[in-house]
Amino acid sequence: MKPINLIIAVLFSLFFSSVIAQKGERKGERIESFKIAFVTKRLDLTTDEATKFWPVYNQYQDELKDLRERNRKVLLNAYLNIETMTDKEIEKVLDDEIAFKQNELNVIKKYVPQFKTVLPMRKVAKLFKAEEDFKTELLKRMQQNK
Repeated sequence: MKPINLIIAVLFSLFFSSVIAQKGERKGERIESFKIAFVTKRLDLTTDEATKFWPVYNQYQDELKDLRERNRKVLLNAYLNIETMTDKEIEKVLDDEIAFKQNELNVIKKYVPQFKTVLPMRKVAKLFKAEEDFKTELLKRMQQNK
């Protein structure tokens, strides 16, 4: 690991530790700090790359979050009422779920070219693996804390 990346990772780790130590800190902010440190380290981002990457990545995440939140509300309503729904209504929910998955894929397809403009191809490819690894690590830590 390059010295600057090591420094960034250590700073993020220290920041993450101090965030956890503060009472009243929101859980989402701690998770976000952990994700920043995790992805930065996994992609071995230089300072210049990180400066360019994170604004694009945050826009990407915001779009996905909005899309997923809208879908979650629709699915929650459907699951709560599935026993009283008609087959036609259930079919619409299934069609909406397929449309959601396509929209999610469209967001990814929209941002990959943008990621390529701020990161080398190898790091763009590693990004999606880093996201999956982050989810796995987060679930593991959450289970350990129970």
